[in-house]
Amino acid sequence: MQLADPITQPQFYRDVAAKRFLAWVIDTIIIILVSLLIVPFTAFVAAFFFLGLMAVVGFMYRVITLATGSATWGMRIMAIEIRDPHGAQLDLGQAFLHTAGYTVSWAITPLQLISMVLMATSNRGQGLTDVVLGTAAINRKA
Repeated sequence: MQLADPITQPQFYRDVAAKRFLAWVIDTIIIILVSLLIVPFTAFVAAFFFLGLMAVVGFMYRVITLATGSATWGMRIMAIEIRDPHGAQLDLGQAFLHTAGYTVSWAITPLQLISMVLMATSNRGQGLTDVVLGTAAINRKA
């Protein structure tokens, strides 16, 4: 088993880049809300480190959701999921590596820009982390 070919099976990749963006917006809103819920439990000290709290919450959220369903909640709403090079769902190790790559890309702006260009122009809509790991986002019901 392997990833679907974008030439012979384009339905797997149709509109994936746009869906990934919308999923990212949904996931960001969820991460902000969860982070805001945590702040009072830290005697509001976390308010001074809110971006750091969001980074930790976001990392945990992404690893857990990718490891348990190969998609974040935003991706599930948008009917896409991340698949490994063999077409299988991500396991915990792959979810961790995918999230780590995503986090590094956000920390180093040129890498994120490269990732965005790749998603918009590649046949499979793969970001930089996807290219490195051989993963791809696909339509779930294709």
